Amino acid sequence: MKLKITLILCCCAVLLSAQEKPSQQWLDRKFSMFIHFGLYSVYGGVYEGEPVRRGYSEQIQSFAGIFSDWYGNTANEFNPVKWNPDSIVSLAKRAGMGSIVFTSKHHDGFCMYHSAYTDYNIVDTTPYGRDLMKELAEACERGGIAFGVYFSLIDWHFPQAYPISSHNADPLTPEHYAFNLKQVEEIMTHYGLLSEIWFDMGSLTPGQSKGLYELVNRLQPQCMISGRLGNDYVDFSVMADNEYPDYQIGVPWQTAASMFDETWGYRSWQERGEVQPKVREKIESLIKVISRGGNFLLNIGPKGDGSVVEFEQQVLLNIGDWVKANSEAIYGARANPFHQTFAWGDITTKEDRLFAFVENIPESGKIELSGFNGKVKGVTQLASGDQLPYTQNEGELEIDLSTVSSGEDIPVLKITFEDGYTIIPPSIVTNGILTPRNAASLYGHSSLNYYAGYKSVIGYDWILYSRKSSVSPQITFTENERGRRIELEIDGRRQPATLEADASETVWLPGNSVKWGNLYRKPGRGVFGNVEEEGIQRVDVNTAGSRWEAVDEFHYGESYTESILQRASVVFLQEIESTDEQTVAVKIESGNAVYILLNGEYVTAHFSPDRVKRQEETVLLPLKKGRNQLIIKYYNGFEKEFSYGITPLDEWTVYTRKLASVPLGKGVDHQISIRSADSHSNVSPLRLNNINVMFR
Repeated sequence: MKLKITLILCCCAVLLSAQEKPSQQWLDRKFSMFIHFGLYSVYGGVYEGEPVRRGYSEQIQSFAGIFSDWYGNTANEFNPVKWNPDSIVSLAKRAGMGSIVFTSKHHDGFCMYHSAYTDYNIVDTTPYGRDLMKELAEACERGGIAFGVYFSLIDWHFPQAYPISSHNADPLTPEHYAFNLKQVEEIMTHYGLLSEIWFDMGSLTPGQSKGLYELVNRLQPQCMISGRLGNDYVDFSVMADNEYPDYQIGVPWQTAASMFDETWGYRSWQERGEVQPKVREKIESLIKVISRGGNFLLNIGPKGDGSVVEFEQQVLLNIGDWVKANSEAIYGARANPFHQTFAWGDITTKEDRLFAFVENIPESGKIELSGFNGKVKGVTQLASGDQLPYTQNEGELEIDLSTVSSGEDIPVLKITFEDGYTIIPPSIVTNGILTPRNAASLYGHSSLNYYAGYKSVIGYDWILYSRKSSVSPQITFTENERGRRIELEIDGRRQPATLEADASETVWLPGNSVKWGNLYRKPGRGVFGNVEEEGIQRVDVNTAGSRWEAVDEFHYGESYTESILQRASVVFLQEIESTDEQTVAVKIESGNAVYILLNGEYVTAHFSPDRVKRQEETVLLPLKKGRNQLIIKYYNGFEKEFSYGITPLDEWTVYTRKLASVPLGKGVDHQISIRSADSHSNVSPLRLNNINVMFR
């Protein structure tokens, strides 16, 4: 089954304007330049003669505790005479980058453009006295690459904004929000066509996110809007800084990466090391992103005089050599169509070709690829054009790398087919019962603010084998899902449905079949989507430094409330013993947000944009025979206290919705999917983890 991004972008009701977003050009760009440049560049990570080792260097005002007037006076010496916008554009193009995203204003509030709403800008306050951002936008237009802007939603200079804090996720005062609206409007109207606007930080209300989203769409309908605007007002999702997801994402997305994880702005004392290891590191990062369908935004941090750090320039030039030689596998390519990665590397695809990025050459000098149907026509190394020897035994391909050129950082192989290829699904449902457990989950990346970004299930996909010529689908669900509107798609035919009950039955838990055992808790991490136990089937609570503590006085079925800081969380681990493989139900009480795992596998995660203080949901748990572990991360985004509770259920109600009969071809595989038809956004969590679809 081929994963086609065009299907993904049509998910349910989304917040996109009538314009076609994203454009195919944006999706196909793959590699772009980020530039962090501002007053902080003058400091170079140094204050009062000492390196500031805490935090990012572009936030030196905060981490060094510099008085606002002292920091503001730095503008008097900011004169980037070595800045050359045409040279920057030339460097980006030589690196193989298709656009530049520039910091119009960072957290310090200093504008790198001529703002009419503050004189704290590069034209009115510095010896340079020119609109540096406008000149860069014009250079991008001359050079034939796209231009976008970064815009910080927090502002340490604006007098009616929240003051500097430790976390950069402060709310916006009404005055500050109005100020941001005016500045975004002037950027949208005076700097040409923008490919994207990269909002960052802050913790906006849903109304504030909506207002900025609609403003950009009204002024530049084609401009892509980053998910860090918050509250799931999003055209493209943004991963956490330097984050590379190990799962495929079904919406437009981007990873922004710095040359060194420690900083984005210029740091004079940064230990840079040798060029070539950094080149390979960033090429591997590029591969991780594009092989999962995303775009890679790689940052440079110019010096205070406007010159590019020689190390960063050389890294980009060397990357560009590799990109140029392997461009066919990068631009316009689609994500790895297989449902796995490989020990030797990763894959992209374009039309009927596969491209193998060989990051680790096995000792045998050969790599293997399986899980497809199609006759291979040839294998070549892209950079050299040399044919490589291979053998194929039906869906198993072995490629001999003994003749691969040794001078390339990561060799890329082009695999062509005589008459195309298809991917063999990793699992095919044959019993007619489709569940979230036997589905291929489709993920989005929901984000209420910087600390509340997380992977969100936005759809389920199945391959069904049926011997019947027609079927009558039935959907079962719980009280959670009653009234929800969904879209069931069968072989491309869409069937909308509202989950209203045609029938119901009470399910009873067999007596003495489940034992709720030990319960443990620990403090969680401040980023909602970070759950370190995910993917671990069995967590050892006795591991040194694990912080797990036994909970002795806990009563199931009771509601608990305790004080907690904002952006703090608590993680519970519940041992469950089951006499058999069976589904049980538990009622989970939570506050703003909850993230649930069963035996290390993702069950559901959600964070309410409505900032609810308390919510309950029934969660069906498919237990395995023997020992199980339920992990629940309770997260507090906004309150001074939060609620939680765990209630095992002895009985629960399952509802059934019957749909119209559907014709099927006998004895063939069928593609089935479920999407929401009532979600707030294309990245909002599906929250249909209790649903089953039966084809009878």
